[in-house]
This record gives sequence, structure tokens and C-alpha cells, in this order.
Amino acid sequence: MVPVSNVETEPAELKCGALVDDGRQTGAPLVDVLSAREVPLGGPRAMRVRRTLPQRARTLIGAWCFVDHYGPNDVPTSGGMDVAPHPHTGLQTVSWLFSGEVEHRDSLGTHALIRPGEMNLMTGGYGISHSEVSTPATTVLHGVQLWVALPEEHRNADRNFQHYVPEPVRIDGAEIRVFLGSLAGSASPVRTFTPLVGAEIALEPLAAITFSVDTAFEHGLLVDSGDVRLVDTVLRPAELGYVSCGADALTVVNESDGPARVMLLGGPPFEEEIVMWWNFIGRSHEDIVQARKDWEASSDRFGAVEGYPGRRLPAPALPNAIITPRRNPPRR
Repeated sequence: MVPVSNVETEPAELKCGALVDDGRQTGAPLVDVLSAREVPLGGPRAMRVRRTLPQRARTLIGAWCFVDHYGPNDVPTSGGMDVAPHPHTGLQTVSWLFSGEVEHRDSLGTHALIRPGEMNLMTGGYGISHSEVSTPATTVLHGVQLWVALPEEHRNADRNFQHYVPEPVRIDGAEIRVFLGSLAGSASPVRTFTPLVGAEIALEPLAAITFSVDTAFEHGLLVDSGDVRLVDTVLRPAELGYVSCGADALTVVNESDGPARVMLLGGPPFEEEIVMWWNFIGRSHEDIVQARKDWEASSDRFGAVEGYPGRRLPAPALPNAIITPRRNPPRR
């Protein structure tokens, strides 16, 4: 998967819980603008990514709990992506590229290439490990890396890997690729454990599109390129616009003279509290401690990645404190 890891040397500890809004919005929905912070992927000399989830202003959008956005990255100059084998628990990873190619290997024995317009989804419930390396043919690497929190009922689900290539749908000067859920008459067959929508929307210059959405969903719109207006708020590249539950339609307008591209993510508010640290999602500090212990002990819980020419990533040290709660703010 691409790059499906949080390999910061001092990862933040989060105990997250989405709050259900009190009441429904009337009229045009309000848009909260979330800015990204830049972090290294694998160390200070590694490729840098722009992270919009989680952050202090918001921890989840539906079950989407992690959003990294990277590139266009000049691979001959930067060295590209090389993320050694690392573990995951309690989540699904979603990889989506705009350009370039990445080699994925995991402890299921999967060896797959990730290419633009093709989604790879990996389920790391009880435990999985994998690596990601940009291929020698890649000159420009550009894409997003996303995580989905698994609900309590399925957080120890078996390891799994799915690949899906959505057919593009054209509407009003926009091309939409729906890789999860349904939108604009297109539906993905890929299984998730909570209702979700995930789609890439490419907009022609000055194009405007309005599409129906589920009123039970909250939504996030991540801008990759162009200046894009969501409802009545202009979003710049790398910004994420958030809309709470209650909207039955969203309008997206490309305010640019050139093409624009956005990612739409959504789902019903995820009401369970989760603890998220490094590459693990659990329900308590003790869950995280155990997962880290199992990884450091080379437990069978995570399996082994075959074919990666190097050592696996060690886990960072745990914080010298119990992980404390962090919640989404109430809607204004």
C-alpha cells in the first residue's frame, strides 16, 4: 500500500471519539477548513507528506481517521518512497495514486503494484505487516494514503487485501472515480466494515458539479490541485473542507482556469472511542502497549513480509503517560 504507515519518530498519542451533532443543519451546510501539517515519512531525510487527519480540530470524518497527501514528488531527486515492513492493527488502509507506481508486499504473501486510478485496500484487524517502495520506473510520485478505523465488532478481523479499478463517470465537466461506497450513480463492490464513501473528482477549468449525498454522512473534501469552492467556502491545495451531517447535496466548483482535483471522503459519525498511536488502533492504552510488545517480539500476530531487501521498522518508544482522550469539537 502507499505509504500506509505513520513512521514519525515521535508519533502523537490519540484517544479519539467522534461526537454526533445535536440537530440537523438547515440551508447551506457550514464548511470547516482544516489545514495540513508537514511530516517526514520515515525520518527527517525521507519524503515529506501533508497530514490533515488526525489533528486538534478534528480526529475523524466518519470512520476515516488518517489522511496523508503527498507529491508531486521528484523521485530522482528525493529518492522516492522506501518504507520498510511495519505493523498495523484495528484499521483498513486505502492507497490511491495520481502518478507513479509503488510496490506493495504484505504478510499475507501479497505482492502487488499500485498504479494511478487503482485502489488497494488492506485490512489489518488483529495484525498485519507490509512494506511500500516506489518502483525504479517512477519519476513523479503523487497520491494519498488513508486509514479507516474498524468498529469494535470487527477490529480483530482477519488480514485481507482487495484491489479495485473503478470506471470513471462523467458529469457536468467532472470525472468521478468512486473507489468506496456510492456516488453519482456509481458504486464500488469493495467491502468495508462501516458505511463509507471515497472518490476522486477531477474538474475541468471553471466546472461546477452538484451531487446528492447521504444526510447521515459527514464529509471531507481534500483539495489536491486548483482552488475549489465547496458550498460557499474556497479551499486551497492541501486543505480539507469538513461538512457535518444533514446535507443532502454538495456543490463543488473549480474556481481555477486550469484543471482541479479533489478527494471526497465521508461516512456516518464514528461514535466509538479509539486509541491511535504509531500504526496501531485499539480501544485502550493497554491495547497499544500489547501491540507494540508483540511487534518488538516478532510475534506471529503480524506475520512476516517476504522479499523486502532490508530490516523491518522498529517501534518508537511509548509515551511516559497514559494516553488521554481527544474528541471532535461540537458543531457551531
